[in-house]
Amino acid sequence: MHFPTVQEQLDIIAGNVVEIISIEELEKKLQHSLRSGKPLRVKLGADPSRPDLHLGHSVVLRKLRQFQDLGHEAILIIGDFTAMIGDPSGKSKTRPQLSAGEARENGKSYFEQASKILDADKTTICYNSDWLGKMTFSDVIRLSSHYTVARMLERDDFERRYRSNEPISIHEFLYPLAQGMDSVHLKNDVELGGTDQKFNLLVGRDLQREYGIAPQTCITMELLVGTDGKEKMSKSLGNAVCFNDTPHDMYGRTLSIPDHLIETWHSLLVSHITGSLAGLKESIETNPRAAKRSLAKEIVAQYYSPEAALEAEEHFDRVFVQKKAPDNIGLFEFDAVSVPVVELLVRLGAAPSKSEARRMIQQNAVTADEEKITDVNASIVPGDEAIIIKAGKRKFYKVAAKKSF
Repeated sequence: MHFPTVQEQLDIIAGNVVEIISIEELEKKLQHSLRSGKPLRVKLGADPSRPDLHLGHSVVLRKLRQFQDLGHEAILIIGDFTAMIGDPSGKSKTRPQLSAGEARENGKSYFEQASKILDADKTTICYNSDWLGKMTFSDVIRLSSHYTVARMLERDDFERRYRSNEPISIHEFLYPLAQGMDSVHLKNDVELGGTDQKFNLLVGRDLQREYGIAPQTCITMELLVGTDGKEKMSKSLGNAVCFNDTPHDMYGRTLSIPDHLIETWHSLLVSHITGSLAGLKESIETNPRAAKRSLAKEIVAQYYSPEAALEAEEHFDRVFVQKKAPDNIGLFEFDAVSVPVVELLVRLGAAPSKSEARRMIQQNAVTADEEKITDVNASIVPGDEAIIIKAGKRKFYKVAAKKSF
């Protein structure tokens, strides 16, 4: 296997990282890899607490892809077993646990989604239930003997909760140990994670040493702030842009980020390894909207295509700048009788319930042929000419009477 020089690899690996523990160890591992021709085993774990990956996940996935491009082995762990425990990282209270079925179901599409960034043919995928699920209670006791409560309470979130008299369940202490056992089982050389995973990564390093395995190098990446500009990206917080979002939604949600995030998003999400951010600050200062549009197009192009990015931009301009309906609206046909708007919104799928439909009308979020509907008791009679129903900012529907032949 031909690898770039150690310094060339270090220059690439160190890009955008927060911390490498330790850089000296990593350099030695790369030197050994270069001499032996044996690639490093680089691990990244993802708990399927939800079925969708978002751009926050892409930060570490892009780093894993860099290792792949350098010739190293990428190992993606679907944490279906650890998801049943619930990662307490950054949590102020006990995290809800998933059932085995929920964890496995959520994990089904993870590899497919991650392959939008990784080279799927060169990625080893594992489910940690394959080894953690086989551990006996004796194994768990033996594992627990390698760590103390005092060490666990050094973890920031545990310490805060302990001092605030917030409950900490025993099973939460087992989470970093279980994740650490992934590293023991795989004997990986490097593990990647966000800064919130530093403690878990260090536990894996310690456990490898306890089990007579060379300790892994830990590399932490910056946490991506979501579209709200405040909290780290999370689907539960409603500030996420997901891999499986449509090009239109991906483009529009990226445009919604505050200006102060443009440079960070560009650096973490779209910049190439040798790419330069020179000139970006100036363009943000002089024309932040243009810089944000360029960023949105690049992100959509990554997950779909340049053509899809251009179409998403044109769609956004038509709907939100020119205030026109999109060209490709689905047609819904109904009997030519009076239909209450509240019922119509539910039947169209624009609202999950009648109470939500009434709320949308009360908030002036519903129009029919560009005229606002303000009466929650209003009705519409579908006719031969389609009526354009707009619900909220992004949902459009054509409503017409069923054709008789």
